[in-house]
Amino acid sequence: MKRIILDQLDIDIIRLLQEDATYSTKEIAFKLKKVNTTIITRLSKLKKDGIILKNVAVIDRRKFDDLLIAFTHVQVNSHSANSLIAFQEKVQLFTEVVECYHMTGAFDFLLKIVVRDMAGYNNFLVHKLAHLPNIGALQSYFVIHETKREVAYPI
Repeated sequence: MKRIILDQLDIDIIRLLQEDATYSTKEIAFKLKKVNTTIITRLSKLKKDGIILKNVAVIDRRKFDDLLIAFTHVQVNSHSANSLIAFQEKVQLFTEVVECYHMTGAFDFLLKIVVRDMAGYNNFLVHKLAHLPNIGALQSYFVIHETKREVAYPI
């Protein structure tokens, strides 16, 4: 994979958009003291290069009482390249899994799972996750209170 080099203007644009993705190119240009065409060109390149993947709305989870968040550690039985890739490909298909990380340590993967309630989690676990080949141990942790959640990466 070709390494993409970002300059300070690229980083400043990304920081602003992580703060508020609804900023128009004119607003970004004004804030960064650049001309609008420069920002349009840079944004286009950042999207083409896959630096900016998409623009999303971040919701206030507290407004939705019917969301249960679980962090589930998954240990797989086989660590062959094919097994690890197969697990990751299959888990991406589950809408309940909103994040998946291949990890170091006692467990191989960390999944962030969002469902309606404990019955929904049980249904997901029994009818989807447990049906994947190569599943070993699972350990789940449920969110009681969300103190901080950031979606912007510090760059």
